[in-house]
Amino acid sequence: MAKRPSPGLPTREQILSFVEESSSPVGKREIAKAFGLTAQDKILLKALLKDMANEGLLDSGPGRAFHKGGGLPKVTVLKIVGIEGGRAVAVPENWPNDTPAPKVRVVEGRKRAALGMGDRILARIEETGRGHLAHVMKKIGASSEDAMLGVLRRDASGWFLVPTDKRLRFDLKITDIGEADAGDLVLAEQSGRGARAAGRVVQRLGDPMAPRSFSLIAIHEKGIPNAFSEEAEAEAAKAAKLPLGDREDLRDLPLLTIDPADARDHDDAVWAAADDDPGNTGGFKAIVAIADVSFYVRPGSAIDREARERGNSVYFPDRVVPMLPEALSTDACSLNANEDKAVLACHLTIASDGTVKDWRFTRAVMHGVANLAYETVQEAIDGKIEHALTEGVLRPLWAAWTALKAARDKRDPLALNMPERRVILDEKGRIAEIRVREHLPSHQLIEDFMIAANVAAAKALEAKASPVVYRTHERPSREKLVALSDYVKSLGLSLSLGQVVTPTTFNRLLARITEPALLEQVSEQVLRSQAQAFYGTDNLGHFGLALGSYAHFTSPIRRYSDTLVHRALVRAYKLGEGGLTDEEMRALPRTAEHISMTERRAMEAERDTIDRYVAAYLAQHVGQIVRTRISGVTRFGLFASVEGVGGDGLIPMSMLGAERFHFDESTKTIEGLTTGVTYHVGQRLELRLADANPISGALRFEFPDGPAPRAGKRPPPQRKGRPPLPKGTGKVRRKR
Repeated sequence: MAKRPSPGLPTREQILSFVEESSSPVGKREIAKAFGLTAQDKILLKALLKDMANEGLLDSGPGRAFHKGGGLPKVTVLKIVGIEGGRAVAVPENWPNDTPAPKVRVVEGRKRAALGMGDRILARIEETGRGHLAHVMKKIGASSEDAMLGVLRRDASGWFLVPTDKRLRFDLKITDIGEADAGDLVLAEQSGRGARAAGRVVQRLGDPMAPRSFSLIAIHEKGIPNAFSEEAEAEAAKAAKLPLGDREDLRDLPLLTIDPADARDHDDAVWAAADDDPGNTGGFKAIVAIADVSFYVRPGSAIDREARERGNSVYFPDRVVPMLPEALSTDACSLNANEDKAVLACHLTIASDGTVKDWRFTRAVMHGVANLAYETVQEAIDGKIEHALTEGVLRPLWAAWTALKAARDKRDPLALNMPERRVILDEKGRIAEIRVREHLPSHQLIEDFMIAANVAAAKALEAKASPVVYRTHERPSREKLVALSDYVKSLGLSLSLGQVVTPTTFNRLLARITEPALLEQVSEQVLRSQAQAFYGTDNLGHFGLALGSYAHFTSPIRRYSDTLVHRALVRAYKLGEGGLTDEEMRALPRTAEHISMTERRAMEAERDTIDRYVAAYLAQHVGQIVRTRISGVTRFGLFASVEGVGGDGLIPMSMLGAERFHFDESTKTIEGLTTGVTYHVGQRLELRLADANPISGALRFEFPDGPAPRAGKRPPPQRKGRPPLPKGTGKVRRKR
């Protein structure tokens, strides 16, 4: 039974009334502030809110906002399901309760385009005596289940759509092909369900196998905005010509950018030197200068609205879908060398032990001396090449980083070192090579300077009691930790859960493994045990980086989160125009939820596109025996990935043999009950590539001696040598 609240706490009824009557999302912070709770009361409030959730009185929505149990959130996504009395009627797109989803009358507003069946809207919910009203905030578009992307095919019975989504295992009957033809990539509108499902082509997208089509599939499939309005383009062109105004002058300092050789923009520059202050003996002063996007992109402008909708840039092998128009992203805001550029500068004072003692933020103008690639910097530092900036610029920067690295090593953040797969295209847009991106010390140098600036931004805003959009990474759940412990125990390893789990817990586990294949296998399972990072306005820390306060400040050209942090700094420290507005401050929880969604959307689109490129490359190897590694074990079969290339293909349980098999969740294994033959994550198998579908990115494997080896036959031994496939190993690195 729940404990009775202390006299200092609001009652359950008071909390419910406050949540229902609030016009904006309500979280623990808002409740504590509204009732004037002390620090001790806040601890008790957390327990009370948990009790209320367990009792069904409150539900917790995305972004940690509460709403009445069984009710609708203050802001949610709805789907139009009908028209009644001339007004659109909608239901929640996601309804987790057992009761039927409530119907909501939609208030569209005079200036909005009419809504139709299947449209999705982001809406603010108003509770009235006659039910709910939904006030449209913006139209999102047709539901993904009603708009299907695929390739047209024709047989004797008519036209069909073969979906690009490999999770959809049926073809859709097409009643109207429009101007499309067999083999075209099209977008179809679906009506009906089950046997009555049918569709009509609403857009022809061209040849699905043409260069650049694989990323185009992901763009349409995930609903990623990829064209700016004329208004936004015009605003960007005008903003790009703005005079830089009165700023701190950093043009005498040799700031430079260090990026991948194929970088399309440069949004961060660095400089460091020994500190001549007697109070910081052996220490350093440094500057991390970031493109001043908040100066060019003002709140409420067309550019701002479209940047927020995108949330971030999306990177594909053949193109970038930028968050900002090119007039800004690759020109005005990009820190191109030998040009005066507007920046928000983070001035750091670094002690000899690598701790950051002090920081300040200014709006400044810089004149970069170079845009260097990671490889160039590393070769210059290693003495493999001569470079004019080596002694005067790079070595002082390296010395300051050496101190930062010592502090990082002491902090001991999570160190998985998962290889990152990179697709190299030829001039015709086809895969030329699949390569593992080399991770050099110069990469870590930039990462550590960026982390230092991100921490400084978060703490600077906290010092001003300003709202912060934090980059949050929570510690793994108890359930995932127990599952990981059971898994490593099956490998003869141990993971102690009787203590407070920190990144060091995992690092020590991995440090005990000397066999490379096993290290890769366990590292992947450790990664899967981690929580997904997200943006939020509550400071929950960053577990993976072992940091108490962390925000994203260093990439405002490609992340809207960073733009919001810049605006908060501009407002808090009175740095001029373009600061966070009152309206933005009230909307920060919703915005954080939105950009967390757009980040996940981008990651899925990038991963799916890589899978399609890989499948297109492997299509020429169908029928060959390939070396694979089991990447996943489930109760319905195995997933295997081609070594050196990637991609995932399913081996259904029915193909494993005629005997019965048992799936063990804790050890991630499948074992034959008669023969004892066992399949586990990380196991190497030689399999026949039965199919590679570039449209969906799906692969299918068979055992070399047929789809169902006889009972008792163990996996074929690993052969020496390699099949005729590209060199390299690795999987896509997941963003933290």
